[in-house]
Amino acid sequence: MAGIGHVLVLPFPAQGHVNSLMRFSRQMAKHGLKITFVNMEYIHKRVVSSMPEEGSLMDSDINLVSIPGGLDSDDERNDLGKAMEALLRTVPARLEELVEGINASNGTGDINNITCILADGAMGWAVEVADKMGIRGAIFWSTVAASSALLMSMPRLIDDGILNGDGKTTLLLELIQLSPGIPAFETTNLPWAAIPDPTTQKLEFISLYRTKRGSLQTIADWWLCNTAYELEPASFDLFPKLLAIGPLLENDQTGQFRQEDSSCLNWLDQQASRSVIYISFGSYATLDPIQFQELALGLSLINRPFLWVVDQRNIDRAKNAFPDESQGQGACTKIVDWAPQTKVLAHPAVACFISHCGWNSVTEGITNGVPFLCWPQFIDQFLDKSYICDEWKVGLGFDLAENGLVLRGEVAKKVEQMISNESIRARALELKEIILKTRAEGGHSSKNFKNFIKWLK
Repeated sequence: MAGIGHVLVLPFPAQGHVNSLMRFSRQMAKHGLKITFVNMEYIHKRVVSSMPEEGSLMDSDINLVSIPGGLDSDDERNDLGKAMEALLRTVPARLEELVEGINASNGTGDINNITCILADGAMGWAVEVADKMGIRGAIFWSTVAASSALLMSMPRLIDDGILNGDGKTTLLLELIQLSPGIPAFETTNLPWAAIPDPTTQKLEFISLYRTKRGSLQTIADWWLCNTAYELEPASFDLFPKLLAIGPLLENDQTGQFRQEDSSCLNWLDQQASRSVIYISFGSYATLDPIQFQELALGLSLINRPFLWVVDQRNIDRAKNAFPDESQGQGACTKIVDWAPQTKVLAHPAVACFISHCGWNSVTEGITNGVPFLCWPQFIDQFLDKSYICDEWKVGLGFDLAENGLVLRGEVAKKVEQMISNESIRARALELKEIILKTRAEGGHSSKNFKNFIKWLK
């Protein structure tokens, strides 16, 4: 039932952001809305090449399009500061041209014209483009709401003298806490502070500050977040305009940058209930060679089946750590380049999830009642770990040795602690029920989502 409304969706060019907004887009399309999903050219190519031969979007009202992102090399794209600067410099004009072209091809007043721009929170400036063109605008946060609250608090933190104009803390603070119900942020793990180069760090802060100032203006009609109010009520109480509509989950993983290896599902079918350790560090995080080897040796000690997602650059090294992939050190092993994670975590054979704590992985894990072993790598992943271990108590963290590594013995010890900890598993199942209720008919997230759809129509 196309023609009720046409939404242009603009994600930040990173796997977790594209994935979240694609899930949201599929939900909107199910309600009869037409979607134009805009990726940067280099992301668009990866998404299209990773889609199944029978494209799962062909029967929906989602149209995948691309615009130039202003960067030519992978090295530049992986530099967060340069990526943010290039996006701000080149994409607003390209976005305006795209909207004008689509609407001009339809004609003035056509029911298929774009009526709303839904922008990733990291691309909040796009609502300024929408406002300029007389189109409604909404912002979608793909991270934990507390992380969004921090970024939205940047102007206040500067006004209060806690941060200066370069994003540096003006006081000798190791922690910043926005409110009593929100875990404290370590100043060394603020989104811009995690960048080692001082010049790039400053550029990233300025880019984020500009974005958040724009999104704080009233031109954004809706601020939506891929989480549940019940998971972090203090964040929503601090910013009442922020509304929970998640967690958003889809078994169809359209929007992936890498092709999924579904053979791991057949392998899981052959494993005992709650026996498999699932390990994945997402699409971006990588372990240095020494840490990689310690993890491999730790897995060889646990004598339990495990499914390990390893990027293509390291998959041979991982397999060589276990001479016989199907029978390593007395336990079944499966190593893949990329997995259909939502289906994996829903499988009854999975006992726990060794995770980098990216927000998509967190929501997929808790929605399926899977306990976590937390191994955060950067930025908001440390905050996500605080929620998992300290607030929700559905996981454990790894302790670092003096050399800063998680050693093989620590890996084996924490896995055994997790497997034998029935109280953590019980809390994980309780949290799963809370999430199912908020997403069900009449639940908090369900109501917010339906109100947004009514507004779009």
